Amino acid sequence: MRQILPRSAPFLALAFAVLLPLAARAADPTFTVSGIHVDASAASAAAAQAIAIDQGRPKAWDILYKRVARQTDLAKEPKLDAIALRGLARGYTVSNERRSTTRYVADVTYIFSPEAVARVMRAIAPGYAVTQARRILLIPMAPTFSRDSAWSTAFVSPRFGGSLVPFIVPSGGSADVKELSRLQFDSTNWADVELVAARIHATEAVVALAVPIPGKIQVWLKRIGIAEMPTKVAYDVPLVQNSVALTYAAAADQAVHGIEDLWRQKAPLDLSARNTLVADIRVSSPGQWSTIQNAMSLIATVRDVSIVAMDIGVMRVSVSYLGTPDQLHDALAPVGVILTKEEAGWTLAYAPPPKPTAAAFP
Repeated sequence: MRQILPRSAPFLALAFAVLLPLAARAADPTFTVSGIHVDASAASAAAAQAIAIDQGRPKAWDILYKRVARQTDLAKEPKLDAIALRGLARGYTVSNERRSTTRYVADVTYIFSPEAVARVMRAIAPGYAVTQARRILLIPMAPTFSRDSAWSTAFVSPRFGGSLVPFIVPSGGSADVKELSRLQFDSTNWADVELVAARIHATEAVVALAVPIPGKIQVWLKRIGIAEMPTKVAYDVPLVQNSVALTYAAAADQAVHGIEDLWRQKAPLDLSARNTLVADIRVSSPGQWSTIQNAMSLIATVRDVSIVAMDIGVMRVSVSYLGTPDQLHDALAPVGVILTKEEAGWTLAYAPPPKPTAAAFP
């Protein structure tokens, strides 16, 4: 892979030669789109290259927009011209490059500026913040996590740079990364991975377990997050040439498609937005309020719960939280607190936490 530098004065070219590689290494995966194939012809190789790079940016922008926009804003995607798209760029890199005197072919990785993208997004959704951009920590297990396993390596491919889900597989020699090797699929929860996730500012993680069985690999995905009930799904991938090693690439493709499906099912949690709602709780004893209060204290997105008023059998509380009311509802359900919108307003009640859905897990 080599860097493409803009035509400029020699000293500027030298500066960019130093800075662009650093920018590429430090690029936010959410705002980096890889695997965009370009192919253009022109009177000269240089002209063909310029045309090809410009042709690929709208494709990269379309992928990026779907990553960072809310579901309700997907139809509002702006059609940006070449000049506007260049204004969003931090740089790009190329691989599989081929050229002739009149043609240029390559696979391009486009690196966008989060701040520039935010300016465009705020024209569509004024409350947009860069912190809304979702990043997923992906932890491959076979049956446990190893940074150097064939299953982990299967996800380190440029073809996944164009996925709607920007993910990172843990690497490095830090103690928290090494600790991941001790995890088991069934028991892994957010507390087990949050230190590693914090490094990439991820609020979600997916554990991908590969289980070889006769004739296929079974891929199990478990989605976990700051304040979410874990979600599990499974897929069967037939063996390629009766070889587990040769099947890992196809299994990784299926896993990424599955992660994209999980992604579409739920809106991102906006950790920059703090909201408040007032809810009534019907109680018959002080112990009921204590139970609800203790359960809500387990939820990271609940910032504060305070009593507003009390009457016989009824309490009114103010809840300060991050995200939307629907996301608060989903976060409270696993700890047994039911948030309901009634005609008279919000209510809170306690019910036993739901048990995980039984699954034929290997």
